[in-house]
Amino acid sequence: MAYSSLCRRLIIACSILLAILVSGVSCVDIFHEWIVSADNTINLVSVSQPVITINGMFPGPLINATTNDVVHVNVFNNLDEPLLITWNGIQQRLNSWQDGVSGTNCPIEAGSNWTYVFQTKDQMGTFTYFPSINFHKVAGGYGPIRVNNRNVILVPFAKPEAEFDLLIGDWFEADYKEIRSLVQESWGIPDVMLMNGKAPYGYSNATDYESFTVTKGKTYRIRVSNVGSVFSFNFRIQNHKMVLVETEGSYTNQIILDSLDVHVGQSYSVLVTANQDEADYYMVASPKLFDTNFSNTPYLVGNGVLHYANSVGTGRAPVPNGPDPFDIEFSINQAKSVRWNLTTGAARPNPQGTFNVSNITLTQSFILHGSKAEINGTLRYVVNNVSYLTLDTALKLADYFRNGSGVYELDAFPVRSVNDAAAYGTSVVTGVHKGWLEIVFNNGHEVMDSWHLDGFGFYVVGFGEGEWTPESRNTYNLYDPVVRSTVQVYPGRWTAVYAFLDNPGMWNLRSQNLQHWYLGQELYVRIHDDDPNPAKERPPPENLLLCGIFDESPSPSGAPAPQPRW
Repeated sequence: MAYSSLCRRLIIACSILLAILVSGVSCVDIFHEWIVSADNTINLVSVSQPVITINGMFPGPLINATTNDVVHVNVFNNLDEPLLITWNGIQQRLNSWQDGVSGTNCPIEAGSNWTYVFQTKDQMGTFTYFPSINFHKVAGGYGPIRVNNRNVILVPFAKPEAEFDLLIGDWFEADYKEIRSLVQESWGIPDVMLMNGKAPYGYSNATDYESFTVTKGKTYRIRVSNVGSVFSFNFRIQNHKMVLVETEGSYTNQIILDSLDVHVGQSYSVLVTANQDEADYYMVASPKLFDTNFSNTPYLVGNGVLHYANSVGTGRAPVPNGPDPFDIEFSINQAKSVRWNLTTGAARPNPQGTFNVSNITLTQSFILHGSKAEINGTLRYVVNNVSYLTLDTALKLADYFRNGSGVYELDAFPVRSVNDAAAYGTSVVTGVHKGWLEIVFNNGHEVMDSWHLDGFGFYVVGFGEGEWTPESRNTYNLYDPVVRSTVQVYPGRWTAVYAFLDNPGMWNLRSQNLQHWYLGQELYVRIHDDDPNPAKERPPPENLLLCGIFDESPSPSGAPAPQPRW
């Protein structure tokens, strides 16, 4: 009997161990060591300029993780000024200490290093990283992030032959410090559209262009991200259809597209089957709401090549035209067609549709109007007529050690559009923990804008023209809105999203247009839970950096008062 009982116990133990191994629920630690430098020897275009590289690479190295992995990135700052890296779309569950923006992290000073540690908790999908302060993004420093499914979660399409990361963005032929100094004046328009850091095919002084090699009959996953500063773009591949399958951590209903609009800060996955004659075909990215012919900027149309392995020539037909860049209705209709696949799992085995917004009760509503204004004769960008003023003291430090006292005033920012005169403010608003937040973004600019919320994916429930009103809710899609972290807002129009605020922390809500963001179009949402249990929010990391009033460096007059830092 004892022997039989022991056998049963061993069998049970082995079954449990096997289940754990098969389920793939265990996570792994991934380690990166990055040296961030300004390299003047990389000639991307016709002029010499500093390019921010990581380990000598531009774009930077791929972070290739799986759901729930823990990523360690030791960043050595070899620039001559402070640096922060943010993880665009990685939700940093319970851990805004690692978010890499000025409100949550003190900067990594020149000549020093700091290690980020974050987990890809309950996530999968296509994301990017980039430097978040000092206008560094306009000089590079960005790269791709892939978060793969665990083995137990079925992917809703056949495994592709290979995957390609395609980072596309507008680029200036000037020193980023010079551009930064002009940003409050007329800083001009970008000069060229890069694909993975390479100038367009046919660019006069380019020595290289982006090319992906494919085999006839095979299907490939292309992860397309807009890493630019200004322009949305339309992406297409000559003579090839694309099947949209994923965006920023959500599997979408699979729709067949001739072209795809990608807005600043956004990422998508498309499947492309090499089903044409064995030749070379253009991959094209052209700016939206901009006429490259009229402005004589032909290289703002990015061109790369889809190269068939047995292609027998370099001849290519004319660059394929896309939709009219000023056809907003086309773009909006396409945006509305990007919907959540309710029947498939994503980071978890239960279907995405398990988490729906068809019958939720809203806890809060923020009505945010983005526009530009003059404050004391200086160009600024504002949200509800408040231009965010970045302080030397990270808000997260002030929140943790002083409950914000002496650094910011909680809820002084108006969460609904106002007509007051434009003014500076360090905007921090309360988000109700585990409440549902509605955010309506109104675009008062004449150009495209896009908005991003760190720490969350949000449900994109509506697009509309003119001013939003409560009756606009009748037009919302509450059945299958896609969940993503960056959403576009068309000129003179509004976009509405819902977010479930289950992730305590201090989270950045910003325009992804770099000039808008840099000059004040942002705020922070403080989501607090009084329960000190680390399962609610993690404590500060042991390597916590201090700055502002918490700076430990000696000062003859004591701790300095917070000062604006541009």
